[in-house]
Amino acid sequence: MKNCRNTLVAAVATTALTAGLLLAQAGTGNAAPTAADSASSAPSTIKTVSSDWTVPWGLGWLPDGSALITERDSFKLFKLTQSGTKTQVGTVPNVVTTSGEGGLMGLAVSPNWNTDHYVYLMHTASDGNRIARMTYDGSSLSGYKALATGIKKNRYHNGGRLKFGPDGYLYASTGDAQTADLAQDKDSLNGKILRMTTDGKPAPGNPFGTLVYSLGHRNPQGLTWDPQGRLWEVELGNNKYDELNLIEPGKNYGWPTCEGSCSTSGMTSPKRQWSVGDASPSGVTYADGALYMAALRGERLWRIPVDGTSAGTPQAYYTNSYGRLRTVETVPGENTLWLSTTNADKNGGEPDGADKVFQVDLQ
Repeated sequence: MKNCRNTLVAAVATTALTAGLLLAQAGTGNAAPTAADSASSAPSTIKTVSSDWTVPWGLGWLPDGSALITERDSFKLFKLTQSGTKTQVGTVPNVVTTSGEGGLMGLAVSPNWNTDHYVYLMHTASDGNRIARMTYDGSSLSGYKALATGIKKNRYHNGGRLKFGPDGYLYASTGDAQTADLAQDKDSLNGKILRMTTDGKPAPGNPFGTLVYSLGHRNPQGLTWDPQGRLWEVELGNNKYDELNLIEPGKNYGWPTCEGSCSTSGMTSPKRQWSVGDASPSGVTYADGALYMAALRGERLWRIPVDGTSAGTPQAYYTNSYGRLRTVETVPGENTLWLSTTNADKNGGEPDGADKVFQVDLQ
């Protein structure tokens, strides 16, 4: 356990990465400050919202401002209020573990929850990873229905993030299931960003007429949109570079041909890259001019200012203070983030109940 892990402290920014560790916007090879460095706010204070969690993974907001949160290894779904009241909603059926990174992962609340009461979940099943829909009526969970199957699973590289985009369609990140060539196979659902209707069908306008929206991803786990509707994604690299990508339909992001910046024709370079020891990213969210990226192995929260399609100089917060940071989400209507840890997994080595959900205020 890190010396400061259990001590709440005010946010103290570390110095930015040196030019040798950073790659600026694709094609420039230059980490000099840009217009994107002028985002207006940054983390100021952090406090605990809730304790006694065991590998919390997915987080989705309900209209009343509370959140639904999955626990990966217990297969349980909880409701957590802004005041910290935690209630178990139910246990998701048909979930299995991979004794690694699989289990109950991403969660997305229907944009029409007040009328349909749907909750979408990504999880590992006996036949692979899948996306399912259930009904949460405000008190109980019921009505399991598998929407997308045929996503290969493995002990690691399962992806797992689910989010609704501003276009009303559901997006999912899938890993390569430790079979790198699947990321380049357009007929495979692995190593991809998927885009679908609320019934699990290919969304209109998908580039290949299938669920596949982009390809060439190794283990993507973070998705978010900026106010102009641009999709940003973060993914874990192999042993060299983790990536921040700006996702466009039909683009190929290089894996396994490239890890990090890519000069191969037809492949798209990341907007930023990090040494895997400094990041290993999972969640990402947008707030007030910047992207916030939660790092697992790197045990820090990265702030990356963005301006249009440019990503500015990253800066790290809370380095080694709270352990492995899994999910970060912007609280709707507030200049505030929720940030969760997963120290109780095999890589974190902490006991069950060691994880927390924090609130980060931006100023």
